[in-house]
Amino acid sequence: MPQPGEAFQPQPSAEDSFLDLLIETLEGLDESVRGQFLRQYFRTIAQIDLTETQSNEYWDRILTRRTELTETLGKKVSLKTAMVDVLASSNFLRVPILMEYDEFKKLQINAATDALTGLYNRRLFDEYFDKELNRAKRYGQQLAVVILDLHKLKEVNDRYGHLQGDQVLQLAATTLRKTLRASDFAFRIGGDEFALLLPQTDPEQALTLCRRVRAQYEAEIHPLKLDLGVTLDFGAAEYPQDGDQKGGLLGLADERLYELKHAGRGPSRVIPLEPLLHREPPVPQPGEPTATGAPTPAPPRIVAGPAPIASPPPKSTPHAEQRKWERVSLAGTKAYAVLSDSGQKSAIVIDLSYGGVALQLDKPEDLPTQFSAVLHVPILPPVRVVLRKVYASRLETGRTRMGCAFVS
Repeated sequence: MPQPGEAFQPQPSAEDSFLDLLIETLEGLDESVRGQFLRQYFRTIAQIDLTETQSNEYWDRILTRRTELTETLGKKVSLKTAMVDVLASSNFLRVPILMEYDEFKKLQINAATDALTGLYNRRLFDEYFDKELNRAKRYGQQLAVVILDLHKLKEVNDRYGHLQGDQVLQLAATTLRKTLRASDFAFRIGGDEFALLLPQTDPEQALTLCRRVRAQYEAEIHPLKLDLGVTLDFGAAEYPQDGDQKGGLLGLADERLYELKHAGRGPSRVIPLEPLLHREPPVPQPGEPTATGAPTPAPPRIVAGPAPIASPPPKSTPHAEQRKWERVSLAGTKAYAVLSDSGQKSAIVIDLSYGGVALQLDKPEDLPTQFSAVLHVPILPPVRVVLRKVYASRLETGRTRMGCAFVS
């Protein structure tokens, strides 16, 4: 209640309250998103078609005009009054219409989300990525970005129709909502591509989450009885370990997605770690010690460069098969192994094959013939293995390359 002598201040109408809410909401949006909303808003209330830049400019003029009228008249002027004044003076105002609140919220959502899945769209992904990366740099935190690809979507569309393809996409979005933490962000950035931003997340946590998402998604689509092997492939990159620039992190995540997408599907240089624990030990290279300690025959000449850990068995062996998987070079990937049963704490992983791994270390003599280790390889989660020393060769750097076989 006003006190005696005070001027009576009328309560704002629901219409004015809505417009005040509009001002507060738009202040919290990025300029591009605000421009997209305002363009549709001006088209609705005045049937005028402005660009996003013009829409932002006219909105600023309306707010400035409202302040000017309030100071001139000595009392608060509604946003509607200032809006009518600016648009009328610009010969834009034809059919003034006030939007309902529900319609306003609908426009706001449409400006930021993908219509089919309800996830944030590519525009929001680019803006949020910049914000989260800057925040991670400012506070010294980790940030993981994940690119996901819906494998076999085109085949689903071709065989079952686009309605089924839409359902497959919507189930992917549902899976992401169920699986992600409250602090994570999910986006649909293309036809069959999704992206995740995972603040304060290290590589191991990101990969664990990705594997959980894929398993959950395969369970979600199982009732559809699609016999195409539909799944979600993924690639992850992490700040600061993999770089500090947006473009570089996205490029690396895309590269790892491509590698995982083709792992195990025809010839590939990328081999999942899980099956490695169940393979037979490799056949020694010529010149390497055998299980009995006797050296195998040496080749006529030595070829420069690292030798594969596993090689085809001798031609004289009955039913011998050529090696199916080539060695994967891990140079420059920061792959490493945490060693047990030795005074050395870690070693660099040089390359990887289906039968074993090559390590670079200082003192191979400190390791027993058989020892355990935890391998940390990009794309894959850390995995514990048991290794058996096969050979050791001195490198020009003074360190030693040691070939090891996986022990089943």
